[in-house]
Amino acid sequence: MRLLPALAAAALLPLLGGCVIYSNEGGEKVSVMSDRVAVETETLEAVRKVDFDGQRLNVVVGSNGCTEASSFEVKIKDGDPAELSLTRRTPDLCRAIVREGVTVSWTYAELGLTPGAAVRVLNPISL
Repeated sequence: MRLLPALAAAALLPLLGGCVIYSNEGGEKVSVMSDRVAVETETLEAVRKVDFDGQRLNVVVGSNGCTEASSFEVKIKDGDPAELSLTRRTPDLCRAIVREGVTVSWTYAELGLTPGAAVRVLNPISL
């Protein structure tokens, strides 16, 4: 019977390629996908503001009060510049609408980027 869990784990390993999940400085679980092929057509989160300082990515997104960095899946396509996309993976079902949105943030190290690297965000901008 121990063979079955081992076979199931072995079958799932190829599906996990290119995905890193870890806790960031705030203890939130962060998922970063490094995608060497074209970004799939999926619903990208509309962002209000994007700010890079060469060490950290800060993004302002809409929120109902429960949005945090771990609410998003980050995909990065290598290139010059690298292309980054954010997809909300956890819906914000809270009821405290935050009109100005919230800032979610990742360090370049968390994203697997070289400090100062050029990055293009593929998400649409909303006001």
